Amino acid sequence: MSHSGRLTVDAARLRGDLETLGKIGRAPGAGITRTSFSRSDMQAREWYRASCRAASLELRVDAVGNMFAGAGSDAGVAAVWSGSHIDTVPDGGAFDGAVGAVAALECVRRITEEGISLSRPVRAVVFADEEGNYSHLFGSSALTRGFDEEQLRGMVGRDGDHLVDALAAGGWDVAAFGDTRVDPESVYAFVELHIEQGPRLEAMATQIGVVTSIVGLGGAVVEFYGRADHAGTTPMTGRRDPLLAAADLIAAMPAIAASVSDVAVATCGRVDISPGSANVVPSLARLTLDYRDPDAARLGTLGARLEEKAAQAGSRHGVRYAWVPDVPIAPVELNPRIRSAIDRHADSLGLSTLAMPSGAGHDSQNMATIAPTGMIFVPSKSGRSHCPDEDTDWTDVTNGANVLLNTLIELATSGIS
Repeated sequence: MSHSGRLTVDAARLRGDLETLGKIGRAPGAGITRTSFSRSDMQAREWYRASCRAASLELRVDAVGNMFAGAGSDAGVAAVWSGSHIDTVPDGGAFDGAVGAVAALECVRRITEEGISLSRPVRAVVFADEEGNYSHLFGSSALTRGFDEEQLRGMVGRDGDHLVDALAAGGWDVAAFGDTRVDPESVYAFVELHIEQGPRLEAMATQIGVVTSIVGLGGAVVEFYGRADHAGTTPMTGRRDPLLAAADLIAAMPAIAASVSDVAVATCGRVDISPGSANVVPSLARLTLDYRDPDAARLGTLGARLEEKAAQAGSRHGVRYAWVPDVPIAPVELNPRIRSAIDRHADSLGLSTLAMPSGAGHDSQNMATIAPTGMIFVPSKSGRSHCPDEDTDWTDVTNGANVLLNTLIELATSGIS
């Protein structure tokens, strides 16, 4: 299969794989919930394992669930990696992560089927828990900076379950946790294909986004501790209501973000209340925050100002607060030579391109700390993502996969030039 002398993917197989994967974890009339290490995630992993087996590809799974597929041994030669994730947000869509993970597998299959002679191997990667049920960009963070056993045992998911219990239920030996970091010398380059998750490519009628940089990610859990009281008999002036403090913080977030930069964003995506009864003044309000900026210094300022507001809100309402920050994920610039290769292969396939930053976090920003990294975007219909309405045209999926395939072949033969 070729286009103007270029190798292309099997578009029908790629679509069939994505449609099959898109059925796993989908609720009737709703989106897909495939949280890492859940039952549906385990089903998706088994599907991926079977797909590798059918293609005679070797599959390796590390201690925290990252999956690596390829043909033959690396034999001490640094490999070209490509991939993404197959976990989803709750009630999410079928394209976020899945497009890049399945396209990478398809690229390895096509290279193997064509018997292309490479100077270095190509590996398809599926990163565990990119969506951060237990930790932001968990799988790639484990590969690039590592977690010690104490950190892993302390990780708790959205629903209060412990990571170690989820891993044990999935068959991992949690007693054998070791250093999950990969040797940077073993990774020659990394390229990720992903849907844009925004409206720019579609609005500009452009087929391929060449990602220039990825935004920095911060997060925190903010807890306000008050006093439980009867909702009917406790005067408003005598209450210590933590939810009022939480509301103050949430209401201030747009202004706080705007005070840092015109591109900073801050989101409270989850609020947990205890004891959680309509007729009880709560004793605890727990907020889960996500905040982002493409500049590392401004990201730190944004976190500091959010915490300062949390302290002020707690003081105003007579409640105690706790700020438990996530480890921030630094913003990164992507490799200019790989960006040039992506642009060149898109042009050779007759596809239009746009250089653009990513406002979403991706495993690529972790991989960029250990290896030259590039990223390819394809359009998202109406810019929708992280919801059941997430959609990308199949032609765009195929276009992105073809650009990825030829970029990977170049990197694995002539290298970064």
